[in-house]
Amino acid sequence: MIKKMLIASCLVLSFTACKKEVSTKEPAVEVDISAKFNEMLDNYYEEGLQLNPVQATFAGDNRFNDQFPNPLADETVNKAKDYYNRYKEELSQFDDASLSESEKMTKAILNWECDMNLEAFNFKSDYFPIDQMWSINLVAGQLASGASAQPFKTVEDYNNWLKRLEGYLEWMTSAEAKMKEGMASGYVLPKSLIVKVLPQLEALTVENLDKHLFYTPVKNFPENFSDEEKKQLTEAYTKMVSEKIIPTYKSLHQFMSTAYLDAGRASSGIADIPNGENFYKYQIKLYTTTNMTADEIHKLGLSEVARISSEMEKIKERVGFKGDLKSFFDHVRNNKKLIPFTEPKQVIDNFNAIHDRMKPQIEKLFDVKPKTPFEVRRTEAFREKSASAEYNPGSLDGTRPGIFYTPIPDVTQYNTYSDESLFLHEAIPGHHYQISLTQESEELPKFRKTLWYSGYGEGWALYSESLGKELGLYTDPYQYFGMLGAEMHRAVRLVVDTGLHSKGWTREQAIKYSLDNEAESEAGITSEIERYMANPGQALSYKIGQLKIRELRAKAEEALGDKFDIRQFHNQVLETGCVPLALLEDKINTWIAQNK
Repeated sequence: MIKKMLIASCLVLSFTACKKEVSTKEPAVEVDISAKFNEMLDNYYEEGLQLNPVQATFAGDNRFNDQFPNPLADETVNKAKDYYNRYKEELSQFDDASLSESEKMTKAILNWECDMNLEAFNFKSDYFPIDQMWSINLVAGQLASGASAQPFKTVEDYNNWLKRLEGYLEWMTSAEAKMKEGMASGYVLPKSLIVKVLPQLEALTVENLDKHLFYTPVKNFPENFSDEEKKQLTEAYTKMVSEKIIPTYKSLHQFMSTAYLDAGRASSGIADIPNGENFYKYQIKLYTTTNMTADEIHKLGLSEVARISSEMEKIKERVGFKGDLKSFFDHVRNNKKLIPFTEPKQVIDNFNAIHDRMKPQIEKLFDVKPKTPFEVRRTEAFREKSASAEYNPGSLDGTRPGIFYTPIPDVTQYNTYSDESLFLHEAIPGHHYQISLTQESEELPKFRKTLWYSGYGEGWALYSESLGKELGLYTDPYQYFGMLGAEMHRAVRLVVDTGLHSKGWTREQAIKYSLDNEAESEAGITSEIERYMANPGQALSYKIGQLKIRELRAKAEEALGDKFDIRQFHNQVLETGCVPLALLEDKINTWIAQNK
């Protein structure tokens, strides 16, 4: 999973085209159209950063590090609506006949961007500003730690964060107000999610500043700061955390633990809120970039669960286990040989060892590799109990590494059976290759480099898990079972996400279905089900995207025969960065036709 910080709506950034070839008949006109088109795209990107300055920080653009426009404020919402409407109108001024093939793709992507973001305003998602998994307060906590995208290298950096926190505090106050509005009109989180948010908020009400996350930068001043600078900043951070951060978190915790919890829904699916059915249809389209229906996806999920189950049976027989598959799940969950660690560092070391084992094979599948550094880190303590493993991209200039975060809430219960597939997904060649190569591309301008489509991005990461044997991994049958388990996990998601949000399933039904069909622990499965409840549709993107990429690879292998080069296929998939799946399919079909 990749964590994205989205403000004002589903603000994501798009794609700039390559230069158009100049016609011999009317060169001046052709160059002018191409130049104007690219100027418009550059303006869209630049204005998008100003609308979403935290996203700019994550991209390594530090011009707006002191800004945090409140995405719940009417002014911010109206600016975002105007932004998408204006650029949709500008885009319509460019006739397809005057654009190159790459520019036509760009136009299709930008139209999609504008349409999807404008459609999002039809729903009251601002009534759910906080949840246990996806919301802005969790990203703010990461930034506050001083170990994420927000820099703390200069006095100006420290002051920028103080200014940004003023905007964040305004958002927190607005979030409480929006939740109260939602309570009055039927928009409220399920109780089971609210209780998971409460300890996250409570952890930031601690009055001992030395133990407060938002005070961390004071404990890590750069050595070149003068004593006077340290004194002034210590006073400023003490005042900010003591007089503003802690009281605001206390207020929010008090509200959510009393009135909001009392109003929490007993139901689990999004269909139970006003206009929930249409909202789920929108979420499916947003995350899969397809027009598939919930019923189609549910049936596909059931089919994939059956297929993968038969593969799991083979592994069960190979290791000599005599019971049924569900008993084998329990065997894997509780096998002490697969739970060997006593220190969190051993988990990190194990992932680094996986990386070392696959390095000799990587060039057989990839002839283009990212330059951006890469690290494995433990998920921060304040959020790891509710977190999944995730990847945070490096900066556009490569100075900040890509980071694979893994939660280790209790190392004595940490099971290693899926670590190889998890590394392939979150790290290499999954999210780290896909995102870093896009960001490093010399062909793509900045406009394109922070674009994200979950169907493509998560689809690529899940496809990457299937490359383990080709990369020298999965020699241990339990690790191969871990890969099957990870794929099963994504197939189960198709069933339970649609079950929860379109078929009236309860949280408990979804947990039971997952426990019956995969080897994840009950605690892990519970967190996953609650994740799907918090963000309907997102969990569908993985399997839908993976199946499309596998389908395209098989098609290319059959059509090209001996001419098929796996490295070139991977280049074709990766070089355009994130695109809706239909556009990726068009691109691969064109590549096949050109190479037949």
